[in-house]
Amino acid sequence: MGLIRLNRLKGEEFWLNHRLIETIEACPDTVIVLSNEHRYVVQQKPEQIRKIIQAFEKEIFPANLGVKTEN
Repeated sequence: MGLIRLNRLKGEEFWLNHRLIETIEACPDTVIVLSNEHRYVVQQKPEQIRKIIQAFEKEIFPANLGVKTEN
């Protein structure tokens, strides 16, 4: 399970399974809607969340695993 650390509007830290994210909207607060229809309002901006997810994925699935792909 891929958990990322985010903060609710009041600052409380929580962990979210980013693989359940359906949409991220800035209106003006950032609202994350999951595939199970749960909603979270967070301090982070959508671009910050994208970078957090990208960094997590790179850590878990490094680009260079010594596996060559055919073109």
